[in-house]
Amino acid sequence: MNRNRMITGLAIAIVIAFLFSVYVYRTIERISNVNPAPMARIVVADRPILLGTRLDATNLRVISWPAGSTIAGSFTRIEDCAGRALLTNLAANEPVLEGKLAAKESGAGLPATIPEGMRAVSVAVNEVNGVAGFVIPGTMVDILVTGRMSGKSADADDNITRVILEDVRVLAAGQQVEQDREGKPQKVPVVTVLVTPEDATKLTMASTEGKIQLALRNTIDAKQTNPPPVLQAVLFTGPVAAPVVQSVRKIAPVVRVPYSVEVINGSKKETKTFDNQ
Repeated sequence: MNRNRMITGLAIAIVIAFLFSVYVYRTIERISNVNPAPMARIVVADRPILLGTRLDATNLRVISWPAGSTIAGSFTRIEDCAGRALLTNLAANEPVLEGKLAAKESGAGLPATIPEGMRAVSVAVNEVNGVAGFVIPGTMVDILVTGRMSGKSADADDNITRVILEDVRVLAAGQQVEQDREGKPQKVPVVTVLVTPEDATKLTMASTEGKIQLALRNTIDAKQTNPPPVLQAVLFTGPVAAPVVQSVRKIAPVVRVPYSVEVINGSKKETKTFDNQ
């Protein structure tokens, strides 16, 4: 009797195993018959690439990309974007887009990063007017100039300080076009800023005839404030408020200083004494 039960249990196990095998087989067959999602090709950065770098087969690669999720401006072949310089940094595996590339004829390096219609102008700086080295590539600055008013004498009281440019982007600090990854300041003798042709003439005149000072600003603060100029004469010798003058008069004692005047009339001499009351 035990033998019959064993045979029956074995038969049931064989049937169950057969049915499960059929289920698995059909499931695999059904999955294999499903059409895979169509794939396309896209060019990406093979490693981190800095702006101004010329692209070629050594720093690019092609990967598979869902055909239904293609990115506008992307490339499918390396040769289509090779030889062009970057206008911005690229991270590893980041797609290469048309809007991030300079024109083929613009070359590489800093010139390639200058947008059409703009100019790059360099100005001399030191640790003070360069904001202690924190004026680095990618930061935004205002540019102030101090000089003597036109047509005035060499008197220091005729000096004036005014803001000539606001919200100007720094392209390079010295020969560096990339920020330090840790945000460390860079003490350099010159910085290069991006300006319009008209502003380039203003900046050149200011750096030649006056003293330049850079004012660092938040990169997201693009508001134009147009602050009024400051005259040295007004800054240091401006009028004193009336209440202050009156209080000084009440505190200070009146001092009378006598003085004499000698009057000569022909052969006669006469001395008259006065005071300052």
